[in-house]
Amino acid sequence: MFETLSDRLTQVFSALRGRGRLSAADIDATCREIRIALLEADVALPVVRQFIARVKERASGEEVSAALNPAQQVIKIVHSELVGILGGEARRLRFAKVPPTVIMLAGLQGSGKTTLAAKLALWLKGQGNTPMLVAADLQRPNAVQQLEVLGERAGVPVYAPFPGNGVGDPVQAARQSLDEARRRQQNMVIIDTAGRLGIDEEMMAQARAIRDATEPDEILFVVDAMIGQDAVATARAFLDGVGYDGVVLTKLDGDARGGAALSIVQLTDRPIMFASAGEKLEDFDLFHPDRMASRILDLGDVLTLIEQAEKAFDAEQTATLAGRIVSGEGFTLEDFVEQLSMVRKLGPIGNLLGMLPGAAKNRELLSQVSDRDLDRAEAIVRSMTPEERRNPKIINGSRRARIAGGSGVSISEVAQLVTNFFEGQKQMKAMFAGGIPGLPMPGLGAARRSAAKSARGKKGKKKPARSGDPRRAGQTARSDGSQGQGGADPGGKGGPSGAAGLGGLPANLPDGFPENLAEGLAGLQPGLNFPSPSQPNVPAAFRGNPKRRDPKK
Repeated sequence: MFETLSDRLTQVFSALRGRGRLSAADIDATCREIRIALLEADVALPVVRQFIARVKERASGEEVSAALNPAQQVIKIVHSELVGILGGEARRLRFAKVPPTVIMLAGLQGSGKTTLAAKLALWLKGQGNTPMLVAADLQRPNAVQQLEVLGERAGVPVYAPFPGNGVGDPVQAARQSLDEARRRQQNMVIIDTAGRLGIDEEMMAQARAIRDATEPDEILFVVDAMIGQDAVATARAFLDGVGYDGVVLTKLDGDARGGAALSIVQLTDRPIMFASAGEKLEDFDLFHPDRMASRILDLGDVLTLIEQAEKAFDAEQTATLAGRIVSGEGFTLEDFVEQLSMVRKLGPIGNLLGMLPGAAKNRELLSQVSDRDLDRAEAIVRSMTPEERRNPKIINGSRRARIAGGSGVSISEVAQLVTNFFEGQKQMKAMFAGGIPGLPMPGLGAARRSAAKSARGKKGKKKPARSGDPRRAGQTARSDGSQGQGGADPGGKGGPSGAAGLGGLPANLPDGFPENLAEGLAGLQPGLNFPSPSQPNVPAAFRGNPKRRDPKK
């Protein structure tokens, strides 16, 4: 949603980098560009004026002039002011001293109240609470049925005493839900109220009646973040007519300009408490102003990414994989598929990459990465045999063709996946072996020193020189054999694999045949010449040439 604003601000700050000092003209030009970017993002004009005035005042003071890096200091100021516009700090729910805690949802029709009620219930359930949904929207067709379906998906009970579709009293349903929650021992009650296509007095009166009947601990106003400045007008009207304690933004994953999120807090003096950024029930969390400001300024949102990973990843499974890598067993394709399935639990890959710092600069590159690429990679690996996953080196041409046919991809894609896996495996081994400069790996220094000492010890041991004279070779072999056999039978014929010593021959030889080839050669008469063996592996320049003349002659 904030891509356009993030791109514009990134361009503004990139022009400041590299400057050792910022003049008054530079600050004025920067503030002018920031003002244009905020107005194009559909931020309310009063909010823009207050924001620019505070940024200009702080940027013109000693805070920037005395800084070693003025550009970074300006970014810090803008980030701080964005956090202030968005509410300062995360606002959490207030719980009743005596259960149940009542939460009432209000807003226009189409803002996503019913879906958000199920998302909030699932989120509270994950926090250890026992929520119950109440169907008090009896005007919209099939609103009750929709809430029942969503409640079943979230694993949360739904209290719906009336069928809806214009039948039933929503105030009575809301009042009875409190007794039902106490009977079921549910500590949270979420009331889904009716909305209208526009603000009217009938809707306001009904919302006030439900508020007076239930005395909710929290009244949340649900705002569609895609409707722009109209969201601010609607929020003001509800604040005057019914009153609420916090705002919930929905559809933050849309492509709208997102100015409502930057305006509604300042103009209503009510914090943004929750944000919904997807269609799934899990796409819901607390609204953190500092993290949203970091996303807008392309500084990333690593904390949210870590929190999502902690929820999705199995700690025992992750520890087992890390231990296998560190112990030297290696990272196999089976581990790769396991990691893919864990990453898919975090949501769309584009959203994950968008949380990394610098994502706005590489948005075109990141847009080429899709969930289909992960699906194709998983299909390729699952088309392999268990042996091929554990040892990809055995994958030859015929195996690649079979894997490509089984996964529905081309042979080149299979080869590319295997190549990329080997490259990643090398980098992982280098990382855990301390091969990456500047990356400290505790506990690995002693292992490397031990390995180096062992290598030097092996290098220091010299092998005995082997003589070219067959008689001396025979004497050396006999001395080595006597030392190696110790108290063994000197007349033994050797094992089944052949006689001991240099040039051992098979057993069961004819009588009189020497058991050691070197002894037989040593017993030959002096002066007996053998033809020189062929030297196919020796370069021609180093081979003996019988026709070559002696230069002394």
